[in-house]
Amino acid sequence: MKSRIDTAKITMYNKNTILCLFGMGINEMAKENKTNAMRKLDSMKISYKEHYYVDSGAIAGVDVAKALGENPDHVFKTLVTEGKSGNHYVFLVPVAEELDLKKAAAVVGEKSVSMLKSKDLLGLTGYIHGGCSPIGMKKFFKTTIHSSAAECETIFCSGGKIGFQIELTPDDLAKVITFQFHDIIKNS
Repeated sequence: MKSRIDTAKITMYNKNTILCLFGMGINEMAKENKTNAMRKLDSMKISYKEHYYVDSGAIAGVDVAKALGENPDHVFKTLVTEGKSGNHYVFLVPVAEELDLKKAAAVVGEKSVSMLKSKDLLGLTGYIHGGCSPIGMKKFFKTTIHSSAAECETIFCSGGKIGFQIELTPDDLAKVITFQFHDIIKNS
C-alpha cells in the first residue's frame, strides 16, 4: 500500500519538519543552505570549513563552542557598535570574553562606542543577532579582532545564520575583510 502525503497538512509544517519526514535531518538541511558569508568565501575561492550546530540547542557563545567541541578561545563572536561620531565598527572577541568598550573606542579613534541595538542589526548588516558574520555584511565596517586570534591556527566565527559557524585561518580571513588585531577585551 502506497502512502500519500496530505498536502493540506503539509502547510502546517515548517521546512525542517518536511525535510525530516523525508529522511533528511536538520544538519543535512543546513548543509544545503549556503549563507552570504559562505557564498562570499566560495566566490573568492577561500578555504574554510563549515560547522553546524542547529540541532544542539546552543545559543550562548560558550555553549556553541561546547557543541562544536572547540576551545572557547578559538570561537569568536561578532559585535557591532556605534561610535559617538555615528560611525559603525565591528569587533570579534572570544565567546567567553566581554568587549571592553573603552579599549574598543580607543582602537578606532572614537570618544566612546556603544553596542548596536539588536533591532538595528539586520538593516545595517543584513544579519540577525546570534547569526552576525564579519563576512558578507551589506557594507564593510572597520573591523578589529582580539589579538589572541593572531596566535590561533584557525578561528571560528558566525557563518551568517544561527546554527552555522565558519572555521578559517586568520590569513584567509584577511583575504576577505580588512581588520586589525588589538587587545579589546575586559581584563579579568
